[in-house]
Amino acid sequence: MASVLLPLAQGSEDLEAITLLNILRRAGIEVVSASLDGLAIRGSRGTVITPDTSLDAALKRDFDMVVLPGGQPGTRNLKADKRIIQLVQDMAAAGHYVCAICAAPSILASAGLLNGKRATCFPEALNDYPKVLLQTQAVVEDGKIITSRGPGTAMDFALTLVERLAGKAQRDIVEAALVR
Repeated sequence: MASVLLPLAQGSEDLEAITLLNILRRAGIEVVSASLDGLAIRGSRGTVITPDTSLDAALKRDFDMVVLPGGQPGTRNLKADKRIIQLVQDMAAAGHYVCAICAAPSILASAGLLNGKRATCFPEALNDYPKVLLQTQAVVEDGKIITSRGPGTAMDFALTLVERLAGKAQRDIVEAALVR
């Protein structure tokens, strides 16, 4: 079974975090949510999310994919954590999927992973990174880096991740059950 690490910080975008957890788990993918400090997080819209574990505990195992939710101040909090920067660099170097939505692609850019790569994000989140080949589609894939625009694209993003980890047939099953 594929495994995904979903790091969460105080102020992460609620809709993105919950949508990712829900859709990936519907597909039978193991998702481990991990907070930076091991505590419950309060999302950017006030939703309290109890993570499965702490980031330190999660970093003791391997994952097929890491997915970073956006939101503010969640993105700033994730970007300020050296463990997150090291994690995305290590995952990319190992050939694993590295994914981010909303403002979180800026974390990938600051880690040097988006230079010369196509990516999308919440409007203006990548303005400080001129080496990124900025796109406007809902979901953009460049190799094993997958990015998405924001809360409104969270379901498309999550379904794309399902397809990459579990195949098109599993994506179709999950999507049909959502009655989209």
